[in-house]
Amino acid sequence: MPQQPKFRWAGATVSGTRKPRNDDSWIVFSSDINGATKLGEAGEASVATCDLVFAVSDGMGGGNAGDLASSLILERMTAIIPETFRAAAAGFFPDSIAHLQQALKEVHEHINAVGSGMDDKKGMAATLAFAWFTPENMYLANVGDSRIYRSRGGKLEQLTKDHTTAWAQWKRGEIHEIQYRTHPRRSALYEVVGGGHLQVCPHFAAVNYQPGDRFLICSDGLIDGVWERHISEALAAESSPHEVCGNLLKRAMDNSGTDDTTLVVIRID
Repeated sequence: MPQQPKFRWAGATVSGTRKPRNDDSWIVFSSDINGATKLGEAGEASVATCDLVFAVSDGMGGGNAGDLASSLILERMTAIIPETFRAAAAGFFPDSIAHLQQALKEVHEHINAVGSGMDDKKGMAATLAFAWFTPENMYLANVGDSRIYRSRGGKLEQLTKDHTTAWAQWKRGEIHEIQYRTHPRRSALYEVVGGGHLQVCPHFAAVNYQPGDRFLICSDGLIDGVWERHISEALAAESSPHEVCGNLLKRAMDNSGTDDTTLVVIRID
């Protein structure tokens, strides 16, 4: 049996200067027949005996609704993802994308239910960038403008889709990156988890991975302070995930720093 690649990661989050509270949440956990086990801010593991999940969520809403929404989303996903192992043990093998679709539907309804039950939480919502590594593939789900990038052979690719019209214009070539970054509606999201919306339409994908790949999962606070070329250069460098994470975070905070900034850097060896 071929040896499973080793995943090494490091993550960090910093509150923006606009407010003292950090509305971003992030998590790393392993998933197996026994459920989910939360892992540290930095570490290494393989998918030989478990799946690995990395996720970032950026909350929004008045009061403390934003940080509650983002933390609740990750908490619920942590409970739902291991159900695939329990189903397999019972002889059922659910499709991973279908499982993600059902999970996001349940989480969306849960956030709306919590928000509708409290006046100060009404309309609370959050983004999600969710990367689920199994021995076969990485399955991703994203809602909003938190992102997942893959760097392979020095080439950077954004695997997620920002749910804004400004981002779509940029990717279609109608505007340049500098125009996108100064666009007045760059942060106007038409998809969020919660927000009182009847339904949510996430982006899902199955993505292959291989040794040498590097991944970045981040909230939009990081994007405020770094350009795509900075991300490309940082992920292509022969540096540890801890160093890459620290360098990108410092650059983002030095150049902007007004918004909460969260990132997880993953290297596959």
